[in-house]
Amino acid sequence: MKESFNNIVIYNGYPLSVVIAVTFHSVILALLLYLQSSKSPEALELIQPTVVKALLVNENPQLANERKRLERQQQQRTREREAAQQAAADASAEKQRQEQAAADAKAKEQAEEQRKARELASLRQRKEQEQLNAEQLIRERQEQEERERRQRQQEIRDQKLDRELDRQRQEEAADAAAAEIASSEFEMLQSGMAIIQQAVQSVWSRPPSARNGMRAILQIRMLPTGEITDVSVTESSGDPAFDRSAENAVYSAAPFRELQALPINVFNENFRSLSLIFQPEDLLN
Repeated sequence: MKESFNNIVIYNGYPLSVVIAVTFHSVILALLLYLQSSKSPEALELIQPTVVKALLVNENPQLANERKRLERQQQQRTREREAAQQAAADASAEKQRQEQAAADAKAKEQAEEQRKARELASLRQRKEQEQLNAEQLIRERQEQEERERRQRQQEIRDQKLDRELDRQRQEEAADAAAAEIASSEFEMLQSGMAIIQQAVQSVWSRPPSARNGMRAILQIRMLPTGEITDVSVTESSGDPAFDRSAENAVYSAAPFRELQALPINVFNENFRSLSLIFQPEDLLN
């Protein structure tokens, strides 16, 4: 609203200062006239009135308004020019700052790239060295494994040879022991059979029907103590009396205590179940 009032005063041709000056002088003039009309001439002669001077500037309001408008325009252009200069300076400073920041960023980027390149080169060199070390370690391990493999093979061959030699020695010893055992068992078998034959014939009671050349085969079952559990005729002589006399002789000769000294395996294999050929040689024709 103030701007509207200013516009009204300016466009009507009466600047505010002129209006105030005219109003003030009018009030002073009216006051003087009032005082002069209310007092006597004698009193008026003694009072020295205050002289008020007013300076009126005779200036065309339109020219004044135009001048002020031009001044405002000049000030506006000055401000705009200063603002433009300031903006240009700010833009230039900003551009310089941006260029400096870009240069710093580029330098930093280059430094970072160089650092990464150095790190990459160092990492590549370290990996190559590690690969060489790993390959060297693998070769050494393979060589060690190859040496160990050859050594194990040699040990296996030596062990096989030792086992073969041991087996041959054991077989030879076993053969010798078997031969010795067989010889000993044969001797024990012959000795045991002779004991039984002699004992049976010593207690045999010759029947009247016995004749020279008669033979009966008896199946004898015994215990390791030499006691008889069963006697049966597996092959008859043809004379029942001769067969019965042979059976009775076996029962009478038992137990065969001499057989207790035999090893149990020899007894089980040869005397637990024994086939005895009973054939006396001193019979009548």
